[in-house]
Amino acid sequence: MKNRTRTSRTIEKCPKCGYERQPGDLAPPYECPHCGVVYSKAHVKKEKADTMPSKDHSPIQKAKGSRHRTGQNRGMDDDLLKEVKLLIRSRYSLICLETEEEERAESLLRHLADQMGLPLFIWIPTRGLQRADLGKAVYGSIDPKMALDHIEISKYPAIYHFQGLGPFLEDRVLAAQLVQVARRFTEVEGAIILTGTDVQIPRPARAHSARLTLSAPRRQDYAQLVRQIYRDLSRRMHIRVTMSRDDMNKLLNNLHGLTLLEAEKILTKAFIVDAKLGPDDLKLVMQAKKAIIEREGLLEYFPVERSMTDIAGLTRLKAWLAERKSIITQPERAQDYGLPFPKGILLLGVPGAGKSLCAKAVATEWGLPLLKMDPSNLYNKYIGESEKNFKRAMAVAERMSPVILWIDEIEKAFASGESEDGGVSDRVLGIFLSWMQDRRGDIFIVATSNDVTRLPPELLRKGRFDEVFFVDLPDADVREKIFDIHLSRRGHDPSAFDLPSLAAATEGFSGAEIEQAIVSAMYTAFSGDALLTTELVVGEARKTRPLSQTRAEYIQDLRHWAKGRTVSAQ
Repeated sequence: MKNRTRTSRTIEKCPKCGYERQPGDLAPPYECPHCGVVYSKAHVKKEKADTMPSKDHSPIQKAKGSRHRTGQNRGMDDDLLKEVKLLIRSRYSLICLETEEEERAESLLRHLADQMGLPLFIWIPTRGLQRADLGKAVYGSIDPKMALDHIEISKYPAIYHFQGLGPFLEDRVLAAQLVQVARRFTEVEGAIILTGTDVQIPRPARAHSARLTLSAPRRQDYAQLVRQIYRDLSRRMHIRVTMSRDDMNKLLNNLHGLTLLEAEKILTKAFIVDAKLGPDDLKLVMQAKKAIIEREGLLEYFPVERSMTDIAGLTRLKAWLAERKSIITQPERAQDYGLPFPKGILLLGVPGAGKSLCAKAVATEWGLPLLKMDPSNLYNKYIGESEKNFKRAMAVAERMSPVILWIDEIEKAFASGESEDGGVSDRVLGIFLSWMQDRRGDIFIVATSNDVTRLPPELLRKGRFDEVFFVDLPDADVREKIFDIHLSRRGHDPSAFDLPSLAAATEGFSGAEIEQAIVSAMYTAFSGDALLTTELVVGEARKTRPLSQTRAEYIQDLRHWAKGRTVSAQ
Protein backbone atom coordinates (compact mmCIF):
# COMPACT_ATOMS: atom_id res chain seq x y z
CA MET A 1 0.00 0.00 0.00
CA LYS A 2 1.38 3.39 -0.96
CA ASN A 3 1.66 6.13 1.57
CA ARG A 4 -1.39 8.35 1.44
CA THR A 5 -1.08 12.12 1.01
CA ARG A 6 -3.19 14.98 2.19
CA THR A 7 -4.05 18.00 0.11
CA SER A 8 -2.98 21.44 1.24
CA ARG A 9 -5.30 22.78 3.89
CA THR A 10 -5.17 24.91 7.01
CA ILE A 11 -5.04 22.67 10.07
CA GLU A 12 -3.46 22.34 13.43
CA LYS A 13 -1.38 19.16 13.42
CA CYS A 14 0.51 17.87 16.43
CA PRO A 15 4.10 17.01 15.42
CA LYS A 16 4.24 14.28 18.09
CA CYS A 17 1.04 12.27 17.81
CA GLY A 18 -0.40 13.51 14.50
CA TYR A 19 -3.75 14.62 15.93
CA GLU A 20 -5.44 17.22 13.67
CA ARG A 21 -8.22 19.77 14.12
CA GLN A 22 -9.38 23.03 12.59
CA PRO A 23 -7.55 26.08 13.98
CA GLY A 24 -9.10 27.79 17.01
CA ASP A 25 -9.42 31.43 17.84
CA LEU A 26 -6.22 31.58 19.85
CA ALA A 27 -2.91 32.67 18.48
CA PRO A 28 0.04 30.25 18.47
CA PRO A 29 1.47 28.43 20.35
CA TYR A 30 -1.17 25.69 20.30
CA GLU A 31 -1.49 22.79 22.73
CA CYS A 32 -2.50 19.36 21.42
CA PRO A 33 -5.76 18.26 23.14
CA HIS A 34 -4.71 14.63 22.66
CA CYS A 35 -1.16 14.40 24.03
CA GLY A 36 -0.62 17.90 25.48
CA VAL A 37 2.47 18.85 23.46
CA VAL A 38 2.82 22.55 22.56
CA TYR A 39 3.42 23.43 18.90
CA SER A 40 3.28 26.56 16.76
CA LYS A 41 2.79 25.78 13.02
CA ALA A 42 -0.81 25.96 11.85
CA HIS A 43 -0.42 25.65 8.06
CA VAL A 44 0.59 22.23 6.72
CA LYS A 45 1.18 21.64 3.03
CA LYS A 46 1.22 18.34 1.22
CA GLU A 47 2.96 15.77 3.43
CA LYS A 48 3.29 12.05 3.86
CA ALA A 49 0.97 10.30 6.27
CA ASP A 50 2.71 9.06 9.35
CA THR A 51 2.07 5.36 8.98
CA MET A 52 4.23 2.26 9.05
CA PRO A 53 4.60 0.36 5.75
CA SER A 54 1.89 -2.23 5.19
CA LYS A 55 4.52 -4.88 4.51
CA ASP A 56 5.75 -4.71 8.07
CA HIS A 57 4.93 -8.09 9.55
CA SER A 58 6.61 -7.46 12.89
CA PRO A 59 4.86 -8.50 16.11
CA ILE A 60 4.04 -4.82 16.64
CA GLN A 61 2.06 -4.74 13.39
CA LYS A 62 0.32 -7.98 14.29
CA ALA A 63 -0.70 -6.93 17.79
CA LYS A 64 -4.44 -6.45 18.00
CA GLY A 65 -5.42 -2.81 18.03
CA SER A 66 -2.18 -1.62 16.40
CA ARG A 67 -3.80 -0.71 13.07
CA HIS A 68 -5.43 2.42 14.43
CA ARG A 69 -3.79 5.71 13.54
CA THR A 70 -2.36 7.73 16.35
CA GLY A 71 -4.91 10.15 17.74
CA GLN A 72 -7.82 7.92 16.76
CA ASN A 73 -7.30 4.98 19.10
CA ARG A 74 -9.58 6.21 21.85
CA GLY A 75 -12.13 3.41 22.19
CA MET A 76 -13.54 3.55 25.71
CA ASP A 77 -12.14 7.07 26.14
CA ASP A 78 -14.45 8.20 23.34
CA ASP A 79 -17.38 6.59 25.13
CA LEU A 80 -16.41 8.34 28.35
CA LEU A 81 -16.16 11.71 26.58
CA LYS A 82 -19.65 11.23 25.16
CA GLU A 83 -20.95 10.39 28.61
CA VAL A 84 -19.36 13.45 30.23
CA LYS A 85 -20.60 15.68 27.42
CA LEU A 86 -24.13 14.31 27.89
CA LEU A 87 -23.98 14.94 31.64
CA ILE A 88 -22.82 18.53 31.15
CA ARG A 89 -25.57 19.24 28.65
CA SER A 90 -28.06 17.63 31.04
CA ARG A 91 -27.00 20.25 33.63
CA TYR A 92 -25.04 17.95 35.93
CA SER A 93 -22.89 20.61 37.52
CA LEU A 94 -20.50 18.45 39.52
CA ILE A 95 -18.83 15.36 38.03
CA CYS A 96 -16.40 13.10 39.85
CA LEU A 97 -14.03 11.15 37.61
CA GLU A 98 -12.33 8.33 39.53
CA THR A 99 -8.80 7.76 38.23
CA GLU A 100 -5.16 7.50 39.21
CA GLU A 101 -4.09 8.85 35.81
CA GLU A 102 -4.37 12.63 36.22
CA GLU A 103 -2.39 13.29 33.04
CA ARG A 104 -4.71 11.09 30.98
CA ALA A 105 -7.79 12.68 32.55
CA GLU A 106 -6.47 16.16 31.78
CA SER A 107 -5.79 15.18 28.18
CA LEU A 108 -9.35 13.86 27.79
CA LEU A 109 -10.86 16.99 29.30
CA ARG A 110 -8.80 19.16 26.95
CA HIS A 111 -10.29 17.21 24.08
CA LEU A 112 -13.78 17.53 25.60
CA ALA A 113 -13.45 21.29 25.97
CA ASP A 114 -12.30 21.52 22.36
CA GLN A 115 -15.32 19.52 21.18
CA MET A 116 -17.79 21.62 23.18
CA GLY A 117 -16.17 24.95 22.32
CA LEU A 118 -15.64 25.79 25.99
CA PRO A 119 -12.47 27.02 27.69
CA LEU A 120 -10.82 24.65 30.14
CA PHE A 121 -9.54 25.82 33.52
CA ILE A 122 -7.30 23.55 35.62
CA TRP A 123 -6.75 23.79 39.36
CA ILE A 124 -3.77 22.06 40.96
CA PRO A 125 -2.85 22.55 44.65
CA THR A 126 0.66 23.74 43.79
CA ARG A 127 -0.28 26.13 40.96
CA GLY A 128 -3.81 27.28 41.58
CA LEU A 129 -6.45 27.94 38.92
CA GLN A 130 -5.32 28.75 35.39
CA ARG A 131 -6.73 28.58 31.92
CA ALA A 132 -5.30 25.59 30.04
CA ASP A 133 -4.26 27.64 27.00
CA LEU A 134 -2.68 30.42 29.07
CA GLY A 135 0.30 30.21 31.36
CA LYS A 136 -0.78 32.60 34.12
CA ALA A 137 -2.74 31.45 37.18
CA VAL A 138 -5.48 33.47 38.84
CA TYR A 139 -3.93 35.45 41.69
CA GLY A 140 -4.34 33.76 45.08
CA SER A 141 -6.15 30.75 43.63
CA ILE A 142 -3.82 28.20 45.22
CA ASP A 143 -6.30 28.45 48.08
CA PRO A 144 -9.25 26.38 46.81
CA LYS A 145 -11.71 28.82 48.45
CA MET A 146 -10.26 31.68 46.39
CA ALA A 147 -10.46 29.54 43.25
CA LEU A 148 -14.14 28.81 43.88
CA ASP A 149 -14.76 32.50 44.61
CA HIS A 150 -13.29 33.36 41.21
CA ILE A 151 -15.53 30.82 39.46
CA GLU A 152 -18.62 32.14 41.20
CA ILE A 153 -17.87 35.82 40.53
CA SER A 154 -16.76 35.42 36.91
CA LYS A 155 -19.93 33.54 35.85
CA TYR A 156 -17.92 32.30 32.88
CA PRO A 157 -19.18 29.26 30.91
CA ALA A 158 -16.29 26.81 31.09
CA ILE A 159 -15.12 23.40 32.24
CA TYR A 160 -13.24 23.57 35.54
CA HIS A 161 -10.96 20.64 36.24
CA PHE A 162 -9.91 20.25 39.88
CA GLN A 163 -7.08 17.81 40.53
CA GLY A 164 -6.46 16.63 44.07
CA LEU A 165 -9.31 18.54 45.70
CA GLY A 166 -10.60 15.47 47.57
CA PRO A 167 -8.62 15.89 50.83
CA PHE A 168 -9.64 19.57 51.05
CA LEU A 169 -13.33 18.66 51.08
CA GLU A 170 -13.04 17.56 54.70
CA ASP A 171 -13.36 21.30 55.38
CA ARG A 172 -17.13 21.76 55.75
CA VAL A 173 -16.99 25.41 54.71
CA LEU A 174 -15.16 24.53 51.50
CA ALA A 175 -17.57 21.66 50.80
CA ALA A 176 -20.54 24.02 51.23
CA GLN A 177 -18.90 26.56 48.93
CA LEU A 178 -18.32 23.89 46.28
CA VAL A 179 -22.01 23.00 46.40
CA GLN A 180 -23.00 26.64 46.02
CA VAL A 181 -20.69 27.24 43.07
CA ALA A 182 -21.68 23.99 41.35
CA ARG A 183 -25.35 24.98 41.42
CA ARG A 184 -24.50 27.99 39.26
CA PHE A 185 -23.88 25.67 36.30
CA THR A 186 -27.55 24.76 36.18
CA GLU A 187 -27.96 28.16 34.49
CA VAL A 188 -24.82 28.36 32.31
CA GLU A 189 -23.01 25.75 30.28
CA GLY A 190 -20.10 24.04 31.95
CA ALA A 191 -19.28 21.98 35.01
CA ILE A 192 -16.81 21.38 37.79
CA ILE A 193 -15.00 18.08 37.29
CA LEU A 194 -13.11 16.51 40.19
CA THR A 195 -10.49 13.84 39.46
CA GLY A 196 -8.64 11.56 41.82
CA THR A 197 -9.24 8.45 43.90
CA ASP A 198 -11.86 8.08 46.64
CA VAL A 199 -13.18 11.62 46.20
CA GLN A 200 -16.23 12.12 48.42
CA ILE A 201 -18.83 14.46 46.91
CA PRO A 202 -20.58 16.56 49.62
CA ARG A 203 -24.02 15.17 50.40
CA PRO A 204 -25.99 18.36 49.47
CA ALA A 205 -24.41 18.28 45.99
CA ARG A 206 -25.19 14.67 45.17
CA ALA A 207 -28.49 15.54 43.51
CA HIS A 208 -26.58 17.65 40.97
CA SER A 209 -23.59 15.31 40.63
CA ALA A 210 -22.51 12.17 38.82
CA ARG A 211 -19.66 9.74 39.37
CA LEU A 212 -17.74 8.08 36.54
CA THR A 213 -14.64 5.92 36.38
CA LEU A 214 -11.85 6.33 33.86
CA SER A 215 -11.37 2.75 32.73
CA ALA A 216 -7.92 1.21 32.79
CA PRO A 217 -6.10 1.14 29.45
CA ARG A 218 -7.10 -1.79 27.30
CA ARG A 219 -4.92 -4.27 25.48
CA GLN A 220 -5.24 -2.37 22.20
CA ASP A 221 -4.25 0.87 23.95
CA TYR A 222 -0.97 -0.73 25.02
CA ALA A 223 -0.50 -2.17 21.52
CA GLN A 224 -0.98 1.29 20.05
CA LEU A 225 1.48 2.73 22.58
CA VAL A 226 4.15 0.18 21.61
CA ARG A 227 3.60 1.05 17.97
CA GLN A 228 3.77 4.78 18.60
CA ILE A 229 7.01 4.56 20.62
CA TYR A 230 8.56 2.33 17.95
CA ARG A 231 7.61 4.82 15.26
CA ASP A 232 8.82 7.89 17.18
CA LEU A 233 12.17 6.39 18.19
CA SER A 234 12.87 4.88 14.76
CA ARG A 235 13.00 8.43 13.36
CA ARG A 236 16.00 9.22 15.58
CA MET A 237 17.80 5.89 15.92
CA HIS A 238 17.95 2.41 14.48
CA ILE A 239 15.82 0.09 16.62
CA ARG A 240 14.42 -3.37 16.08
CA VAL A 241 11.92 -5.79 17.59
CA THR A 242 13.12 -9.33 18.32
CA MET A 243 9.93 -10.56 19.99
CA SER A 244 7.84 -13.38 18.59
CA ARG A 245 4.09 -12.95 18.46
CA ASP A 246 3.73 -15.00 21.65
CA ASP A 247 6.32 -12.76 23.36
CA MET A 248 4.38 -9.69 22.24
CA ASN A 249 1.19 -11.17 23.69
CA LYS A 250 3.02 -11.74 26.99
CA LEU A 251 4.26 -8.15 26.92
CA LEU A 252 0.77 -6.73 26.36
CA ASN A 253 -0.62 -8.99 29.10
CA ASN A 254 2.00 -7.84 31.57
CA LEU A 255 1.59 -4.15 30.72
CA HIS A 256 -2.00 -4.38 31.92
CA GLY A 257 -2.35 -2.63 35.23
CA LEU A 258 0.18 0.09 34.43
CA THR A 259 -0.92 3.57 33.49
CA LEU A 260 -0.12 4.65 29.95
CA LEU A 261 2.50 7.04 31.34
CA GLU A 262 4.15 4.24 33.36
CA ALA A 263 4.04 1.92 30.35
CA GLU A 264 5.51 4.61 28.08
CA LYS A 265 8.50 5.12 30.39
CA ILE A 266 9.20 1.40 30.66
CA LEU A 267 8.87 0.73 26.93
CA THR A 268 11.00 3.74 25.99
CA LYS A 269 13.70 2.59 28.40
CA ALA A 270 13.56 -0.93 26.97
CA PHE A 271 14.04 0.37 23.43
CA ILE A 272 16.82 2.82 24.25
CA VAL A 273 18.99 0.58 26.47
CA ASP A 274 20.02 -1.81 23.67
CA ALA A 275 18.16 -0.37 20.65
CA LYS A 276 15.72 -3.28 20.61
CA LEU A 277 12.61 -4.69 22.21
CA GLY A 278 13.19 -8.34 23.07
CA PRO A 279 11.92 -11.11 25.38
CA ASP A 280 14.38 -10.03 28.09
CA ASP A 281 12.54 -6.70 28.39
CA LEU A 282 9.59 -8.49 29.99
CA LYS A 283 11.58 -8.29 33.23
CA LEU A 284 11.33 -4.49 33.22
CA VAL A 285 7.55 -4.70 33.17
CA MET A 286 7.50 -7.28 35.94
CA GLN A 287 9.75 -5.10 38.11
CA ALA A 288 7.42 -2.14 37.64
CA LYS A 289 4.43 -4.23 38.68
CA LYS A 290 6.32 -5.53 41.69
CA ALA A 291 6.98 -1.94 42.82
CA ILE A 292 3.26 -1.08 42.57
CA ILE A 293 2.22 -4.17 44.53
CA GLU A 294 4.80 -3.59 47.26
CA ARG A 295 3.67 0.02 47.53
CA GLU A 296 0.14 -1.14 48.36
CA GLY A 297 1.42 -3.63 50.96
CA LEU A 298 -1.62 -5.97 50.78
CA LEU A 299 -0.44 -8.62 48.33
CA GLU A 300 2.97 -10.23 47.95
CA TYR A 301 4.69 -10.43 44.60
CA PHE A 302 6.49 -13.69 43.91
CA PRO A 303 9.11 -13.92 41.15
CA VAL A 304 8.42 -16.86 38.86
CA GLU A 305 11.28 -19.32 39.35
CA ARG A 306 9.70 -22.78 39.08
CA SER A 307 8.30 -24.60 36.07
CA MET A 308 6.27 -27.75 35.61
CA THR A 309 9.50 -29.70 35.07
CA ASP A 310 10.32 -29.00 38.73
CA ILE A 311 7.20 -30.92 39.80
CA ALA A 312 7.13 -34.70 39.76
CA GLY A 313 3.85 -36.46 39.12
CA LEU A 314 0.51 -34.59 39.12
CA THR A 315 -0.04 -35.76 35.54
CA ARG A 316 -3.75 -34.95 35.34
CA LEU A 317 -3.30 -31.51 36.85
CA LYS A 318 -0.49 -30.70 34.41
CA ALA A 319 -2.61 -31.82 31.46
CA TRP A 320 -5.56 -29.72 32.65
CA LEU A 321 -3.36 -26.63 32.92
CA ALA A 322 -1.66 -27.27 29.56
CA GLU A 323 -5.05 -27.32 27.82
CA ARG A 324 -5.77 -23.81 29.10
CA LYS A 325 -2.38 -22.28 28.40
CA SER A 326 -3.39 -21.34 24.85
CA ILE A 327 -6.01 -18.96 26.27
CA ILE A 328 -3.11 -16.93 27.70
CA THR A 329 -0.84 -17.09 24.65
CA GLN A 330 -3.64 -16.55 22.10
CA PRO A 331 -6.20 -14.31 23.82
CA GLU A 332 -7.73 -12.90 20.63
CA ARG A 333 -8.34 -16.38 19.21
CA ALA A 334 -9.83 -17.55 22.51
CA GLN A 335 -12.11 -14.50 22.63
CA ASP A 336 -13.29 -15.04 19.05
CA TYR A 337 -13.96 -18.68 19.92
CA GLY A 338 -16.08 -17.59 22.89
CA LEU A 339 -13.83 -18.97 25.61
CA PRO A 340 -13.82 -17.11 28.94
CA PHE A 341 -10.71 -16.69 31.05
CA PRO A 342 -10.46 -19.64 33.48
CA LYS A 343 -11.60 -18.97 37.06
CA GLY A 344 -9.13 -21.05 39.01
CA ILE A 345 -8.50 -24.29 40.86
CA LEU A 346 -8.68 -25.48 44.46
CA LEU A 347 -5.91 -27.89 45.49
CA LEU A 348 -6.74 -30.08 48.47
CA GLY A 349 -4.26 -32.51 49.92
CA VAL A 350 -1.59 -33.56 52.31
CA PRO A 351 0.79 -30.84 53.53
CA GLY A 352 4.10 -30.88 51.67
CA ALA A 353 2.74 -32.68 48.61
CA GLY A 354 3.54 -29.82 46.21
CA LYS A 355 0.39 -27.69 46.17
CA SER A 356 2.17 -24.37 46.74
CA LEU A 357 4.92 -25.30 44.29
CA CYS A 358 2.23 -25.91 41.69
CA ALA A 359 0.93 -22.33 42.07
CA LYS A 360 4.42 -20.99 41.32
CA ALA A 361 4.83 -23.33 38.36
CA VAL A 362 1.52 -22.22 36.79
CA ALA A 363 2.73 -18.61 36.80
CA THR A 364 5.96 -19.64 35.05
CA GLU A 365 4.28 -21.80 32.43
CA TRP A 366 1.62 -19.21 31.62
CA GLY A 367 4.03 -16.25 31.78
CA LEU A 368 1.88 -14.31 34.26
CA PRO A 369 2.76 -12.48 37.50
CA LEU A 370 2.15 -14.41 40.71
CA LEU A 371 0.49 -12.57 43.61
CA LYS A 372 0.05 -14.15 47.02
CA MET A 373 -2.72 -13.12 49.36
CA ASP A 374 -1.73 -13.53 53.00
CA PRO A 375 -4.75 -13.17 55.34
CA SER A 376 -2.50 -11.84 58.12
CA ASN A 377 -1.88 -8.74 56.00
CA LEU A 378 -5.61 -8.09 55.58
CA TYR A 379 -7.15 -8.55 59.01
CA ASN A 380 -7.12 -5.50 61.24
CA LYS A 381 -8.25 -4.95 64.83
CA TYR A 382 -10.32 -1.88 63.89
CA ILE A 383 -13.95 -2.37 62.87
CA GLY A 384 -14.45 -2.32 59.12
CA GLU A 385 -10.74 -2.12 58.26
CA SER A 386 -10.40 -5.82 57.39
CA GLU A 387 -13.20 -5.55 54.84
CA LYS A 388 -11.65 -2.41 53.35
CA ASN A 389 -8.24 -4.07 53.13
CA PHE A 390 -9.73 -7.07 51.34
CA LYS A 391 -11.51 -4.88 48.80
CA ARG A 392 -8.30 -2.93 48.19
CA ALA A 393 -6.36 -6.17 47.71
CA MET A 394 -8.86 -7.39 45.14
CA ALA A 395 -8.73 -4.00 43.39
CA VAL A 396 -4.93 -4.32 43.14
CA ALA A 397 -5.29 -7.82 41.68
CA GLU A 398 -7.82 -6.56 39.13
CA ARG A 399 -5.56 -3.69 38.16
CA MET A 400 -2.60 -6.04 37.67
CA SER A 401 -4.61 -8.62 35.70
CA PRO A 402 -4.01 -10.95 33.99
CA VAL A 403 -2.38 -12.53 37.05
CA ILE A 404 -2.24 -15.71 39.09
CA LEU A 405 -3.67 -15.06 42.57
CA TRP A 406 -2.32 -17.58 45.05
CA ILE A 407 -4.27 -18.05 48.30
CA ASP A 408 -2.24 -20.44 50.42
CA GLU A 409 -4.13 -22.40 53.10
CA ILE A 410 -7.40 -20.71 52.26
CA GLU A 411 -9.10 -22.23 55.30
CA LYS A 412 -7.16 -19.79 57.50
CA ALA A 413 -8.76 -16.85 55.70
CA PHE A 414 -12.34 -18.13 55.47
CA ALA A 415 -12.69 -20.79 58.17
CA SER A 416 -16.31 -21.67 58.98
CA GLY A 417 -17.84 -22.12 62.40
CA GLU A 418 -15.65 -19.53 64.14
CA SER A 419 -17.29 -16.62 65.95
CA GLU A 420 -14.39 -15.31 67.99
CA ASP A 421 -13.70 -12.53 65.48
CA GLY A 422 -17.14 -10.95 65.77
CA GLY A 423 -18.25 -12.08 62.32
CA VAL A 424 -15.36 -10.50 60.39
CA SER A 425 -14.49 -13.79 58.66
CA ASP A 426 -18.11 -14.20 57.54
CA ARG A 427 -18.23 -10.67 56.13
CA VAL A 428 -14.90 -11.07 54.34
CA LEU A 429 -16.08 -14.42 52.94
CA GLY A 430 -19.23 -12.75 51.62
CA ILE A 431 -17.13 -10.07 49.92
CA PHE A 432 -14.85 -12.73 48.44
CA LEU A 433 -17.72 -14.84 47.08
CA SER A 434 -19.34 -11.77 45.55
CA TRP A 435 -16.01 -10.75 44.01
CA MET A 436 -15.48 -14.24 42.55
CA GLN A 437 -18.85 -13.96 40.85
CA ASP A 438 -18.46 -10.43 39.50
CA ARG A 439 -14.69 -9.91 39.27
CA ARG A 440 -13.39 -7.51 36.66
CA GLY A 441 -10.16 -8.65 35.08
CA ASP A 442 -8.50 -11.92 34.12
CA ILE A 443 -7.47 -13.42 37.46
CA PHE A 444 -6.73 -17.13 37.82
CA ILE A 445 -7.03 -18.25 41.44
CA VAL A 446 -4.89 -21.06 42.80
CA ALA A 447 -6.16 -21.82 46.30
CA THR A 448 -4.63 -24.51 48.48
CA SER A 449 -6.06 -26.19 51.55
CA ASN A 450 -4.84 -28.79 54.05
CA ASP A 451 -8.08 -29.05 56.05
CA VAL A 452 -11.19 -29.16 53.92
CA THR A 453 -13.46 -29.59 56.95
CA ARG A 454 -12.84 -25.97 57.93
CA LEU A 455 -13.90 -24.59 54.55
CA PRO A 456 -17.43 -23.13 54.30
CA PRO A 457 -19.67 -25.18 51.98
CA GLU A 458 -20.61 -22.14 49.87
CA LEU A 459 -16.95 -21.86 48.84
CA LEU A 460 -16.92 -25.44 47.55
CA ARG A 461 -20.07 -25.36 45.46
CA LYS A 462 -19.80 -26.02 41.74
CA GLY A 463 -18.85 -22.94 39.75
CA ARG A 464 -16.67 -21.20 42.34
CA PHE A 465 -13.60 -22.92 40.89
CA ASP A 466 -13.16 -24.58 37.53
CA GLU A 467 -11.98 -27.76 39.24
CA VAL A 468 -11.13 -29.15 42.67
CA PHE A 469 -8.03 -31.39 42.64
CA PHE A 470 -6.83 -33.76 45.36
CA VAL A 471 -3.04 -34.01 45.77
CA ASP A 472 -2.11 -37.26 47.51
CA LEU A 473 1.26 -38.58 48.70
CA PRO A 474 3.56 -39.59 45.80
CA ASP A 475 3.90 -43.22 44.74
CA ALA A 476 7.24 -45.00 44.18
CA ASP A 477 7.75 -43.80 40.59
CA VAL A 478 7.01 -40.21 41.52
CA ARG A 479 9.32 -40.40 44.55
CA GLU A 480 12.16 -41.46 42.25
CA LYS A 481 11.53 -38.37 40.10
CA ILE A 482 11.44 -36.19 43.22
CA PHE A 483 14.88 -37.50 44.25
CA ASP A 484 16.15 -36.88 40.73
CA ILE A 485 14.91 -33.26 40.76
CA HIS A 486 16.28 -32.35 44.21
CA LEU A 487 19.65 -34.03 43.72
CA SER A 488 20.13 -32.33 40.35
CA ARG A 489 19.14 -28.95 41.75
CA ARG A 490 21.85 -29.25 44.41
CA GLY A 491 24.61 -30.20 41.98
CA HIS A 492 24.63 -34.00 42.50
CA ASP A 493 24.43 -36.54 39.71
CA PRO A 494 21.26 -38.64 40.23
CA SER A 495 22.83 -41.54 38.29
CA ALA A 496 25.31 -41.96 41.17
CA PHE A 497 22.46 -42.87 43.51
CA ASP A 498 20.23 -45.93 43.80
CA LEU A 499 16.94 -44.16 43.18
CA PRO A 500 14.69 -47.26 43.54
CA SER A 501 16.22 -47.93 46.98
CA LEU A 502 15.69 -44.32 47.98
CA ALA A 503 12.07 -44.48 46.83
CA ALA A 504 11.49 -47.68 48.78
CA ALA A 505 13.02 -46.18 51.93
CA THR A 506 10.69 -43.17 51.78
CA GLU A 507 7.33 -44.94 51.54
CA GLY A 508 4.63 -42.53 52.79
CA PHE A 509 6.89 -39.46 52.50
CA SER A 510 5.71 -36.20 50.95
CA GLY A 511 7.85 -34.24 48.53
CA ALA A 512 8.83 -31.77 51.26
CA GLU A 513 9.89 -34.62 53.56
CA ILE A 514 12.01 -36.19 50.82
CA GLU A 515 13.71 -32.84 50.21
CA GLN A 516 14.45 -32.47 53.92
CA ALA A 517 15.97 -35.97 54.06
CA ILE A 518 18.36 -35.00 51.25
CA VAL A 519 19.29 -31.72 52.94
CA SER A 520 19.92 -33.45 56.28
CA ALA A 521 22.14 -36.05 54.58
CA MET A 522 24.09 -33.25 52.87
CA TYR A 523 24.74 -31.62 56.26
CA THR A 524 26.01 -34.95 57.59
CA ALA A 525 28.27 -35.49 54.58
CA PHE A 526 29.57 -31.93 54.67
CA SER A 527 30.44 -32.02 58.38
CA GLY A 528 32.29 -35.32 57.91
CA ASP A 529 34.05 -34.13 54.75
CA ALA A 530 32.53 -37.08 52.87
CA LEU A 531 30.59 -37.63 49.67
CA LEU A 532 26.81 -37.71 49.64
CA THR A 533 25.75 -41.32 49.15
CA THR A 534 22.59 -43.38 48.95
CA GLU A 535 23.31 -44.83 52.38
CA LEU A 536 23.48 -41.39 54.01
CA VAL A 537 20.13 -40.33 52.51
CA VAL A 538 18.49 -43.65 53.50
CA GLY A 539 19.86 -43.24 57.02
CA GLU A 540 18.33 -39.78 57.38
CA ALA A 541 15.03 -41.04 55.95
CA ARG A 542 14.87 -43.79 58.59
CA LYS A 543 15.27 -41.21 61.33
CA THR A 544 12.25 -39.30 60.01
CA ARG A 545 8.68 -39.94 61.08
CA PRO A 546 6.61 -38.71 58.15
CA LEU A 547 3.19 -37.14 58.49
CA SER A 548 1.62 -40.33 57.12
CA GLN A 549 2.65 -42.00 60.40
CA THR A 550 2.17 -39.18 62.90
CA ARG A 551 -1.25 -38.19 61.51
CA ALA A 552 -2.41 -41.34 59.77
CA GLU A 553 -6.06 -40.84 60.78
CA TYR A 554 -6.11 -37.29 59.42
CA ILE A 555 -4.78 -38.43 56.03
CA GLN A 556 -7.28 -41.30 55.84
CA ASP A 557 -10.16 -38.93 56.61
CA LEU A 558 -8.88 -36.52 53.93
CA ARG A 559 -8.73 -39.29 51.34
CA HIS A 560 -12.20 -40.50 52.30
CA TRP A 561 -13.67 -37.00 51.89
CA ALA A 562 -11.90 -36.43 48.55
CA LYS A 563 -13.14 -39.72 47.05
CA GLY A 564 -16.00 -38.91 44.70
CA ARG A 565 -15.83 -35.17 45.42
CA THR A 566 -12.56 -34.20 43.74
CA VAL A 567 -10.40 -35.07 40.76
CA SER A 568 -7.11 -36.80 41.44
CA ALA A 569 -4.13 -34.65 40.46
CA GLN A 570 -1.95 -37.75 39.87
